[in-house]
Amino acid sequence: MSTERETRERSYRGISVRLARKYLEKLGGTTVADDRVEGDAWVATLADDEVSIGPSLKLTEVTVVFEGDPSTLDPLIERFSQKAMRAGG
Repeated sequence: MSTERETRERSYRGISVRLARKYLEKLGGTTVADDRVEGDAWVATLADDEVSIGPSLKLTEVTVVFEGDPSTLDPLIERFSQKAMRAGG
């Protein structure tokens, strides 16, 4: 088993932190705080911000910092991204 840990940051527009937590729970994680979900060999920390798109449109952008074993992160991020992109449009 690898003891190497990596950190990867991804941002997703048009979803909420609540929805991101729900997706991470469906991928095997457990919410331990409003901004933190932990799974086997991984941890995800969530933050949100409002970003401007053009002069009058604003969207929520959720940033997820994934930490864990590299062999676990690749499929986790791929599966999470698929869910987030379907929701965010």
